[in-house]
This record gives sequence, structure tokens and C-alpha cells, in this order.
Amino acid sequence: MFSFDEICQLIRLVAETRVGGVELERDGAKLRIDGVQAPAAAPVLGTPVVSEEAIQALKAAVTPPIAAATSPPPPAPVEAEEENLHFVTSPIVGTFYRAPNPDAEPFVQPGDRVRKGQVLCIVEAMKLMNEIESDVDGVVVKVYPENAQPVEFGERLFAIRVS
Repeated sequence: MFSFDEICQLIRLVAETRVGGVELERDGAKLRIDGVQAPAAAPVLGTPVVSEEAIQALKAAVTPPIAAATSPPPPAPVEAEEENLHFVTSPIVGTFYRAPNPDAEPFVQPGDRVRKGQVLCIVEAMKLMNEIESDVDGVVVKVYPENAQPVEFGERLFAIRVS
């Protein structure tokens, strides 16, 4: 499987070296990146010439570093008193909004007391505004994303100290 960074690096290399493209296969996954095509009027004769530098750069880009392949991912940062907090996470991928409209006050601020079922924010997905409600009673300790920031499924939105 190819990582996003590897694919981006390959795209840059193909663009910089101006080759017609490259096809690679790793662990059953095939990747094809088309490069600069010859003009339609000009016939292509023979095999395109690619410099040795370009070949070595492509090989280096698709060969994963051994240390990266064997090292475990770093642990997630642990917040102080995290065990006393409840985290409200995003149920969908979308855009996080703290208020019902740009001119309105945010639904909640850090320090506000919230009740189960109270609207905390909106996550917009595919032009639909989804109200995210608190699932516990407590006090808002932290708001994680900035207003109008994209959020992922499962990403922390709020930390609430349960009361």
C-alpha cells in the first residue's frame, strides 16, 4: 500500500522529471501516475529516455524507510486529569461551527454548565446542518476545533467535566 506522502512525492517527481508517467506495484496495490504527454502531432519514437537521477529518486520515494515501517505510532498526548473528563466527538466528517450563524453567540463557551441533550455545536456535512448535543450533564472545559474548521469522524470536539 502506498501512503499519501509517497503518492504526493511521486507526483512531484513525475512532474519535475517530465516523464510520460510511472506505474508501480507494492503489496498487491497498483499505482499509475501519468506525466507529461507528448503533443498529439508529434509521433513518439522508441522508449523515452529517463535520467539515472530520476530513476534513483523514484526508487527512493517508493522504498519505505525501515525505521518508519517497524516503529510503533507515537502515543496520543494525555491531558492532565483526562480520566475525569468526558469527550464529545464528531459523529461525522464535516465543518465545525460553534454558533447557529456567523452573527450569533456560540452555543457554549468553556466554563458553561451544560445538560444532557443541550446543543453544543453544528457540524455541516453535505450542506446539512447537524446539531451535536451533549450526552452528559457537566461543565465545558475545552473546545477543541476552531470555528469553521474541518473535523473528522471521532475527532474530539469538547471536553466536559461530568457533574
